[in-house]
Amino acid sequence: MKIVVVEDDKVLSLLLSKMVERIGHDVASIVTKGSEAIDQIQSISPDLILMDIMLEDDIDGITVMEKIREKELHFPVIYITGNSDPANLKRARSTNFEEYLIKPVSFDDLKKNIDSVEQKKP
Repeated sequence: MKIVVVEDDKVLSLLLSKMVERIGHDVASIVTKGSEAIDQIQSISPDLILMDIMLEDDIDGITVMEKIREKELHFPVIYITGNSDPANLKRARSTNFEEYLIKPVSFDDLKKNIDSVEQKKP
């Protein structure tokens, strides 16, 4: 699978990328800003997006996915966030996410959730 990692923390983005590769998938792009994420996701058409909620610019991860969904693009997304705020979870629900994981995310949890998305693919 082709996966886009959207994460503003450089260390975490590298860690997530290494885990994705260890699972056997390709990291198509690593993005730190919401505005860049929208462009990258549209141009790459990933099989999965790993999306942090808090990003480097004024567009958060949920807003990125709302804008992607407005364009009627239906890429699967797994949110990976350090913020367990119920308001964010409620906002995220409108984007039809696959999973909402709270950091830190273990290799086994990430693998289980990526495998679940892969099994749903036609």
